[in-house]
Amino acid sequence: QLHLRESGGGSVQAGGSLKLSCVASGDVTSDYSIGWFRQAPGERREPVAALYTGGGGIWVNTSVGSRFTISRDAAKNTLYLQMNNLKPEDTAMYYCAADTLAIVLHIDSRSYNVWGQGTQVTVSS
Repeated sequence: QLHLRESGGGSVQAGGSLKLSCVASGDVTSDYSIGWFRQAPGERREPVAALYTGGGGIWVNTSVGSRFTISRDAAKNTLYLQMNNLKPEDTAMYYCAADTLAIVLHIDSRSYNVWGQGTQVTVSS
């Protein structure tokens, strides 16, 4: 069974940066689709960025554009989300999630079966 734990959230002013980390433990030998999702109060959960651990590209939501970068250190089983030039609208709970049954990258959160506890990101103007 795969387990995910996020860290790195916090409070910053607009224009600041944060780097989120998601450490995977347990069954990390198989490939899976893994990504970052966020949910603001009263809003729907939305995908932010994702990749497939077996290769095949990266997806990043156009709403964050080049401000956010997703990456992975396979040796450390850690997924990252570098967030630059943060805006107040980026304020949300950020979750790391994985679809351990996926054979390709996708962003349909309904199929993601492993979720971390979330880390809060708050951006003030």
